[in-house]
Amino acid sequence: MRQNETEGGARRAVFSPVDNRARVDAVARRIGDAIELGLLAEGEQLPGESELAGQLGVSTVTLREALMALRQQGLVTTRRGRGGGSFVSLPEAPADDRLKARLRGWSTEELRDLGDHWAALSGAAARLAAQRTEPGDLRQLRRTAEELAGAEDAPGRSRLYGRFHVELAAAAQSARLTREQVALQSEVGPLLCLVLADDACREEVAERHRAVISAVQDGAHETAGTLAERCVRESTARLVAVRLAL
Repeated sequence: MRQNETEGGARRAVFSPVDNRARVDAVARRIGDAIELGLLAEGEQLPGESELAGQLGVSTVTLREALMALRQQGLVTTRRGRGGGSFVSLPEAPADDRLKARLRGWSTEELRDLGDHWAALSGAAARLAAQRTEPGDLRQLRRTAEELAGAEDAPGRSRLYGRFHVELAAAAQSARLTREQVALQSEVGPLLCLVLADDACREEVAERHRAVISAVQDGAHETAGTLAERCVRESTARLVAVRLAL
């Protein structure tokens, strides 16, 4: 596997064809999730309408409707004239009280079920990545882990946490796993701000991510999977504890 393939795997999954159900919503959700996870950078110009519609396997009419929805959400801005196009606009971080109100909408059983699904995805991704990658393919994962270790604010930490698990799925060379992770992180990512504001938790997560990378690099697929699952389950347990305290 070439070195740049893992780095581009997550982005390729973002721009792969969507399914046939509710295509406008599916396109808006796919791009919106990628923006909120930081897979698409602030100010980045999206491909032209014809090119992007072709990549996603939809008509230009469908794409325009999806871009309109993203503009209404504040995730995309459009500029006219020379140098114009559609550009990424990162959302403002939700206020703490809004996050807590959102968390109250989840029961502890639902959170644990979400954690089980997440652990299964990340564990499978880590096992496959350990079998399929070369050491040089893990550069992006290492970069994201180190950025998380140095991130100062909770929204940035949660975005990098989610990005790590998406990139782990990309390292597994599975477009389906990658898309599943992107969709899942859009659900759980903002809520993680409530646990990652704690510096000790941030440092613990960063160490867990480093351990996953080491196991993947060593080809220790069972260890990598177990470590990835443990990381997710610990984070879910912290989130459940916050929910119980509300």
